[in-house]
Amino acid sequence: MAIHKLMIDDFVSVDYTLIAIHSSLEDYRLAYFINRELEIRLQKCPKGISFKQKEHESTAYFSRYIFEDDDNDAAWNLIQNKNSIVSTQTTTISSLFSGEEHAGFTSVYFLPELKTVDYILKVENTETEDDDVINGLLAIKHIAIAYKIDHYKLKSKNNLIF
Repeated sequence: MAIHKLMIDDFVSVDYTLIAIHSSLEDYRLAYFINRELEIRLQKCPKGISFKQKEHESTAYFSRYIFEDDDNDAAWNLIQNKNSIVSTQTTTISSLFSGEEHAGFTSVYFLPELKTVDYILKVENTETEDDDVINGLLAIKHIAIAYKIDHYKLKSKNNLIF
């Protein structure tokens, strides 16, 4: 009797490109400038992306803009990488103010390995060259820098499944 083995690596294929964007713009303004420069139509996704943060015991929300190009069977996603959540802490030290809750802001990241990146552009199944997309992004004067991310080095690549 013959034994057939299926290798899981045969099914895993990376058909997307990740581009890091450094910009101080708000997400809606950045999406507008990207739409104008790259001639796509990013629209705000009503759901966005949310993660349950274990260490902060709260949910982090990241805005998402999406454009699905049905003609070319491609998808463009602009994802916010940084966000702030309100975290409360109760003091346990015995003092005059013990037992009080203090609210503070904590930064959370969509891809924690890339803490300096403001936005991530995920491009799936596109025929457009990566260099053309990056050059188009760099033509926007509000973007400080844009570059391709090597997704093989990411530990939190499961966050990109949505």
